[in-house]
Amino acid sequence: MPPGFNVSRDYFFGEIGGRTMEWAARANHVGGLPRKLVITAVGTFAKAVANLLNTTTVHNGDTLIHLVRSRPAGVPLLTVSNHMSTLDDPVMWAFKGFPICDAKLARWVLAAEDICFKNTVLSYFFRIGKCIPITRGGGIYQEHMNEALDRLTDGAWLHTFPEGKVCQEDAPIRRLKWGTASLIARAPVTPIVLPIIHHGFEKVMPENYAFGRRPPVPLWNQEIKIVVGEPMEFNLPELREMALSESRDSSSSSGRWPRTIIGGLDEAAQKCLYMTISDQIRTTLENLRNFSKSYVKAEQ
Repeated sequence: MPPGFNVSRDYFFGEIGGRTMEWAARANHVGGLPRKLVITAVGTFAKAVANLLNTTTVHNGDTLIHLVRSRPAGVPLLTVSNHMSTLDDPVMWAFKGFPICDAKLARWVLAAEDICFKNTVLSYFFRIGKCIPITRGGGIYQEHMNEALDRLTDGAWLHTFPEGKVCQEDAPIRRLKWGTASLIARAPVTPIVLPIIHHGFEKVMPENYAFGRRPPVPLWNQEIKIVVGEPMEFNLPELREMALSESRDSSSSSGRWPRTIIGGLDEAAQKCLYMTISDQIRTTLENLRNFSKSYVKAEQ
């Protein structure tokens, strides 16, 4: 038995291979019944929050629905959005007409390990709910990012919050983390990247409601606005060439970056590539945010 091996914890969490409770995230786990139950229950809760307790309107929602239901076989979908509250996912998928209770169509999502995977019960719940734990500060090549890449390789739908944390201020999109860009660049089939901006979740689940804490339940009588953009296009061969030409050899290394991972790109070129992709996503999200503000005013 390996030193430090804890039977009750390491076996159950499945961390020996580097991926927390990976067995619970498989579609065939207990015949898929736990996943169906959780997705249905969470979807029903989200619909109640979005449509009964509050008022939700969506712009260009048909584009998202079409890509979730009918994109070409084997082509992954990667949605990116701002992050306003801990309820963004799943409530942002609960607008009328969206198949939020369909376990097969449901998104995979990157979720903060320190929030959603605090203990065995939460870990199991979020795992069967198609959540992938991410250690903030763990680097873009941590093992669970490889799991996210596996889901894109499978042609699945993955959602990320590239800002990396909740921000409830009405402010420009912050500098994005490079993890989302790395997934786009490393995916065998370039995913369809769809930007989304939303407003109102900061009022449904404010971070500082009472005594610096969130409310125990979602608030009601609020307005949620969701604006879906158009798919983004990335010319990755051209972007890789640009990264190679613009990067310089660096004698220092963070220790987390493989020497070659994308077409022979060294660490400096990888960083240049990820920065370029991230900047394009940030610009698109910011433009969509500005459009959404005028959209919200027009709806009032």
